Amino acid sequence: MKLHFQTLGKGDPLILLHGVFGSSDNWISVAKALAESFKLYLVDQRNHGKSPHSPDFSYKAMEEDLLELIDAEEMIEPNIMGHSMGGKTAMNFACHHPGKTGKLVVIDIAPKFYKPHHQKIFQGFHSINLSQLVSRKEADEKLSEFIGDFMTRQFLLKNLSRNSHGFNWKINLEAIEENIDKLGNGLNSRDHFQGPTLFIGGELSDYILEEDRELIHTHFPNSQIDTIAGAGHWVHVDRPDKMIDSIRAFLL
Repeated sequence: MKLHFQTLGKGDPLILLHGVFGSSDNWISVAKALAESFKLYLVDQRNHGKSPHSPDFSYKAMEEDLLELIDAEEMIEPNIMGHSMGGKTAMNFACHHPGKTGKLVVIDIAPKFYKPHHQKIFQGFHSINLSQLVSRKEADEKLSEFIGDFMTRQFLLKNLSRNSHGFNWKINLEAIEENIDKLGNGLNSRDHFQGPTLFIGGELSDYILEEDRELIHTHFPNSQIDTIAGAGHWVHVDRPDKMIDSIRAFLL
């Protein structure tokens, strides 16, 4: 599957992978800051953004997509950075393709199993009848019955597209919902990556806990963990300056 991507800057390649329900557009401001030192590849993972849709939605499939992109662009050991689901994709890829991976940056996700926790989001999506929808405001009102946080709703509604025929979802909602349990899977116990790895966690997030440190170092023995004060799960939104400083210090 040929993924949609955009590039910024010049230098050593740095691939950015978004999380579930996200897209490469979510990372433009971060990419612009890092583009002073790297050639950024902002990728839409399958079933997201402008990339193709497929019923096959697994980390194995996303690994293969990433391998195809790296080979097609003739990248030599690119640095790979991923947030949440993108971080899991990056971890799996690095463990299975160490010779294709430079340094690894994983943002607010650990190599462990996570219980399904997106039920309210799917209920909100399904509450919106696209065939009768007349405005984004109406979509937001429907979504607010299930998701109280305004910023979360605005993030999710970036997936809402409009053309001459009406509204539609950019994401493959059916495939994501059908496979969401798989996205919580942890790494296999045999998976290890010996290369330099940076884990960035949000102080206010519960995705990386103190108890996860031992597991992180088991899978990634050459790793360090940086906790960003005042940031939740969306570290790049809450404290982009501190996150970028941490990434620069690690990669340069």
